[in-house]
Amino acid sequence: MRLGVLRRGSIDERARPPRRSAGTDIIVTLPGTNFMVTYFKPAGTSHIIARPNWTNDPDASIELAEFLEQALTAANDKARELGWIV
Repeated sequence: MRLGVLRRGSIDERARPPRRSAGTDIIVTLPGTNFMVTYFKPAGTSHIIARPNWTNDPDASIELAEFLEQALTAANDKARELGWIV
């Protein structure tokens, strides 16, 4: 499964699938579905947190829990790449 990772606000990065990036949020999607979850790094912390605005897709071939588990891994990888966390 290839997740799309978007860092809100970075238009150039948006053009490069499957890993995309944007400003203060990391948005993870699963292409071909409506799944989406947004992560942010609170000031003064060393971790990212999911915003409560995720979207489900009951017609997708995987369950929401599986998507969220894989999305967190992808978001953590992106946060490390961006230097937000170690």
